[in-house]
Amino acid sequence: MRFTRDASSLNMSTTNENILTKDMKNNIEKVHIYLCNTEDLIITEINKNNQKFTILYLDTLIKKELLLTYVLEPLLKGHSGDLENISTLEMKKTSRVSTIGKRLLDGYCVILKEDCAEGYLAEAADAQGRSISEPNTEQNINGSHDGFIESISTNIQLLRKRIRYPDFKVEYFTIGTITNTKIAMVYIDSLANRILVGEIKKRISCIQVDQLQSTGNLEELIEDNPYSPFPQVLNTERPDRATSYLLDGKIALIVDGSPMVSIVPITFFSFYQAPDDYNHRWLIGSFFRIIRVFSFIVAISLPAIYIAIVSFNSEILPIGILYSIRVSLEFVPFLPLIEAIAMQIILELLKEASIRLPSPIAQTIGIVGGLVIGTAVVEAHLVSNTMIVVIGFTAIASFIAPISEMGTSARLLGFPTMIAASILGFFGIVLTLMFIFMHMSKLQSFGIPYFSPMAPFKKEDLKDTFIRLPVWKLNTRPSDAEPKNISTARNV
Repeated sequence: MRFTRDASSLNMSTTNENILTKDMKNNIEKVHIYLCNTEDLIITEINKNNQKFTILYLDTLIKKELLLTYVLEPLLKGHSGDLENISTLEMKKTSRVSTIGKRLLDGYCVILKEDCAEGYLAEAADAQGRSISEPNTEQNINGSHDGFIESISTNIQLLRKRIRYPDFKVEYFTIGTITNTKIAMVYIDSLANRILVGEIKKRISCIQVDQLQSTGNLEELIEDNPYSPFPQVLNTERPDRATSYLLDGKIALIVDGSPMVSIVPITFFSFYQAPDDYNHRWLIGSFFRIIRVFSFIVAISLPAIYIAIVSFNSEILPIGILYSIRVSLEFVPFLPLIEAIAMQIILELLKEASIRLPSPIAQTIGIVGGLVIGTAVVEAHLVSNTMIVVIGFTAIASFIAPISEMGTSARLLGFPTMIAASILGFFGIVLTLMFIFMHMSKLQSFGIPYFSPMAPFKKEDLKDTFIRLPVWKLNTRPSDAEPKNISTARNV
């Protein structure tokens, strides 16, 4: 068995209340006080060869089989009764009560020995969690079907299985004075930019909060522009997607207790890339990627285009289509803007209801609710038939985005575009889109241009943006994260 002494136990400035003594009862009382006399703290006394041992653990955090197999049985079978002769897991020594308390909260058990001013720490945590399965939010046709779960160690293992490379590096942080949430920063040391790594470390180290429970909390605390409607951190549950970004020189942030892994820095076009783009032949992957990028424009501007045509520029439509639209609008008492906003809100309500309800009921709400409400509002002459079609196409276009956050952002940006179209027509749409693309061109993700490789323009990076060229053409890494080594070994 190996022992490592906790360096904090050598801190001479620690008060006596935080230091173990040779009085075992006093030590147990100090641990009790540190944990606020919690009732799930179990104390077990063992007498062996005229020596007295006390084992402390939190009953709700440890696995009884591990405690019995690797701690109790070796201790009882030992001839000398000395802890040094227990052949079990690696243990640590410490004399600080605070360290003992924190390790008990991590699932350790503590062994106190009579007339000894040190405690022995042995890990016996009950690592309960769900099994690895494919994420429901990021399904694909070809490729792997495993996904991240709520265990930080399992998530790192899923990445290490795909990147068996000595430069794969993991650094840990603890955030939250109450939750003490563990965060892992994962990157490939020979690829990740040193300045970028230092900036992310600085932002995480500066976080001062009581609690951190998810990657969403972490994203808000470290992103460049919290008021932007665009997500500046890509959250994914797919290990293959996270691996591809690590190989491009990017950095993954894993929060313990969350199945989402955050990738930084990120660009706009990354949100419209899917693993299937690389699992299919390049022509098929490029075709679907073009459709996805085009769907972003559709989701933002299609209702606004309808409003502009109906309100200002109806002459641009063929007479047959114009007649059909005018007939459907004849008995509708509301402005096209009111129609569009009302239907968009109804769409969001149906989507939220389908998410919160159990799956069988959610499917009923989605189908029946959409059909009933859509038919009812048309028959009641509250909304035109054409508006139902426009909103339906808009919803489909927003749901095409592989990362749902970007689809939500597109729907959100549709509201100011509709308002501008109702006031200025097509000029308002152009003006709004101009402001949106100007904002994206100025936006940064950890100092990296968000709209790269379009702004600033980088011709070399276009081969994996709107389309995906064959793998043998992808012989350089994207330069947006400024990796140390730009070339790859993909040429065959």
